[in-house]
Amino acid sequence: MRADILVVGGGLGGVAAALGAARAGRSVIMTEEFDWIGGQLTSQAVPSDEHTWVEQFGITRSYRKLRNGIRQYYRDHYPLTEASRAWTDLNPGAGWVSRICAEPRVSLAVMEAMLMPYLASGRLRLLQPYRPVAADADGDTVRTVTVRHRDLGKEITIHAAYILDATELGDLLPMTGTEYVKGFEAQSDTGEPSAPDDAQPDNVQAVSICFAIDHVDGDQTIDKPENYDYWRSYQPHFWGGPLLGFTAPHPRTLEFTTRSFTPNPDDDPTLVDADQRRGGGDENLWTFRRIAARRNFQPGLYESDICFVNWPMIDYMDGTIIDVSEDEKAKHLKAAADLSYSVFYWLQTEAPRVDGGQGFKGLRLRGDITGTEHGLAMAPYVRESRRIKPVTRIVEQDLSFAVRGALGALHYRDSIGIGMYRIDLHPSTGGDNYIDVPSCPFEIPLGALLPERMKNLVTAGKNIGTTHITNGCYRLHPVEWNIGEVAGMLAAHCLDKGLTPHQVQENDEHLHDFQRELAREGIEMRWPDIAAY
Repeated sequence: MRADILVVGGGLGGVAAALGAARAGRSVIMTEEFDWIGGQLTSQAVPSDEHTWVEQFGITRSYRKLRNGIRQYYRDHYPLTEASRAWTDLNPGAGWVSRICAEPRVSLAVMEAMLMPYLASGRLRLLQPYRPVAADADGDTVRTVTVRHRDLGKEITIHAAYILDATELGDLLPMTGTEYVKGFEAQSDTGEPSAPDDAQPDNVQAVSICFAIDHVDGDQTIDKPENYDYWRSYQPHFWGGPLLGFTAPHPRTLEFTTRSFTPNPDDDPTLVDADQRRGGGDENLWTFRRIAARRNFQPGLYESDICFVNWPMIDYMDGTIIDVSEDEKAKHLKAAADLSYSVFYWLQTEAPRVDGGQGFKGLRLRGDITGTEHGLAMAPYVRESRRIKPVTRIVEQDLSFAVRGALGALHYRDSIGIGMYRIDLHPSTGGDNYIDVPSCPFEIPLGALLPERMKNLVTAGKNIGTTHITNGCYRLHPVEWNIGEVAGMLAAHCLDKGLTPHQVQENDEHLHDFQRELAREGIEMRWPDIAAY
């Protein structure tokens, strides 16, 4: 198969890349290995992690269209209460982690609708479920990528002028011979205050296999998981108690904090204000990532709220899935799933209740919500990828508030977007506790999307030129979308102008021409003065 632009990986960055390239008039092939496009918002099912000012500014126009589309989908198709229907910033799940916690199928439906004109016209072709297995590179140019059907084994070799790597783990980097790093860089290399003395390439953030639950009448208890006793006795040295428990380090202070869990509190969802400046919102784990608040809807529609479990206790720290054999990767993903089942079983049978009892037998897995028969999310939640050795590397001191202070984050001449989130690193496979660094609202440099050497490979997701540390704030939903959208637009722009991505980045005239194009498509490249907000 042939196209102008190949997007490998259909997560948030991949969808945005395909949208940006197809919107610019180019033929696009996008591949995705899971049954749903949308990555961390759908197949991984994680509600969007966003900054404080998201309802006003700080995201791209198309990402705002996605968010507005999710809300409108509920208004068009769900029997909302009058109060919830009138809620301008409708939060369907009334979760405290985000101002728009929603069911993954709704996010999927909106993304599919955004792509539908290009799919219908044939400008965009979607290959699903396909994953990359090989690439042919001639020096600094990628000629083809071969993808294989996940279930049938059929292989397709795809030729394209530009290759965009939007995979969750940067899968194309080793296949194409693109120089990359992984894990923790040494402080002598990056100069970062939070980096270790020596590089730790196999020390990466934990993956999590998340799941949705509700609470209904009757005994819904599952069979005891095979490895339950292992996980029941598992206790990281920095945890403050067993992993299967409500006590864990607070991500920002590292103090041992005991959270509560109360299914179906009779709260008013319209009073939820998910502003992360006021704290993490995870005091009650039920409402923390709730994706359906039953009181947002007409009485009787939902038997229960639907709660999404992406909690500290499901972080899998026993091994990495990067640059290991397929058997080793499968072993770790199975173990991560075993951990999630064990957490669920513990909730059903042993978790302490406020009435002094143990266990919540009415909890049930909602695999119908995550699109699976096994009950867990379709795909693992991946926080950290391989990362290119880039033209521009983003380091901690570029945006750390402790370093930059009132100066704000570093301004990049080649900014192609903006973002904001604390540097939020989860416990890692190397035995590290949380690393949480307050950051300044930051910019995304074009040079971070470009490998030092490769001419036609552009990164379109978490595999950009961050470090282990700065990945902690560039990995979130709206930033990944921004990166992908710009990558797709860049490839189309280079084909139109007869330029290479490096020429666009290096030459001020070419760069400003491209930045004007981004601005016309609603991509913000500088933060406004946010002191008043």
